[in-house]
Amino acid sequence: MSTYVTLWEFTEQGSQTVRDSPERVDRIEELFDEMGGQLEEFYMLMGRYDTMTISDFPDDETAAQAVLAVTEKGNVSSETLKAFSREASRELLGGIP
Repeated sequence: MSTYVTLWEFTEQGSQTVRDSPERVDRIEELFDEMGGQLEEFYMLMGRYDTMTISDFPDDETAAQAVLAVTEKGNVSSETLKAFSREASRELLGGIP
């Protein structure tokens, strides 16, 4: 499984219903599970982004589909980054010619 960090920003719609966020995160966790992924961490943030998730998915396509399924609801926009663990970073860097 690969790890993904997603930075979420509330849309105007999401800001108007911000108190529903805990239930939305529960639904996101269920969605990710149904798609073969796993929500590892959730954080509310102070700054440019409103929330952040760390999740695992079997591949980039599934991660993209899961994030798009969430953004399609209209409450958030997102930016997703593929993350490499310390061990994966060592392997990646060790393979540089």
